[in-house]
Amino acid sequence: MDKVQKFHDSPLTNKEWQMLDETVIENARRNLIGRRFIDIYGPLGQGVQSVINDIYEESEQGSLSLHGEELDTSDSTKRVHLTIPLLYKDFQLFWRDIEQARTLDIPIDFSQAANAVTQCSLLEDDLIFNGSEEFNIPGLSNVKGHLTHVRSDWLKSGNAFKDIVDARNKLLQMGHNGPYALVLSPDLYALLHRVHEGTNVLEIEHVRELVTDGVFQSPVLKENSGLLVATGRHNLDLVIAEDMDSAYMDVENMNHLFRIYECIVPRVKRPSAICTLENPEHN
Repeated sequence: MDKVQKFHDSPLTNKEWQMLDETVIENARRNLIGRRFIDIYGPLGQGVQSVINDIYEESEQGSLSLHGEELDTSDSTKRVHLTIPLLYKDFQLFWRDIEQARTLDIPIDFSQAANAVTQCSLLEDDLIFNGSEEFNIPGLSNVKGHLTHVRSDWLKSGNAFKDIVDARNKLLQMGHNGPYALVLSPDLYALLHRVHEGTNVLEIEHVRELVTDGVFQSPVLKENSGLLVATGRHNLDLVIAEDMDSAYMDVENMNHLFRIYECIVPRVKRPSAICTLENPEHN
């Protein structure tokens, strides 16, 4: 957002705005999971409301010939238009708190802003992993055409590593050579922190040797679930029209209203680059 527009009628000084922006950036980096392994496309500008997504449903190889006389283009199976929704959470700063901070020459407490950023971050990851029915946006865990692997009992040592190897092999068979990222629900992530039987190493360390783009946990994934992703912008990316930012809205009852907002949408270009780890009880 333009600084003139952002600061218009705001009760904050430039220095206080800088502190607020630092709060937004710090808490976003701390809480966002999807962005840690998904490539970014943009920012495109806050006025952009839709984007094209070319979907490749089949894995193909290039052509082999002596002179290359035949044309062989890499074409998508279909093209769709995705709406870029607005994600936001509002907060307020009480006028007496602002006045007290200035009277005592102490920083303004931006805890309300930090909490709003955390809530926006959870919503962003929920959109990335679970999608949105309202906006017809598929998520990584439910996009049509993704691979699945019914996992075994991870309470038994070695099963988690074997399941992840099996899921990786399914991705390899579809032509996805990695690197890979693994995202688990918190309960499954905790089970990786056990000594791998027959070794003195935690199971998660063996997993990290295979999954070199990171092993993460996210509370937005349903219980006892996870997914293995072949990363790279040719497989998926996150479209950003406007990155997470803060804006002053209005004054109400002498207190000041602000908004944390962003405009994003995930694009899954190759659904077969995702293999979900399914709960055996649900199959």
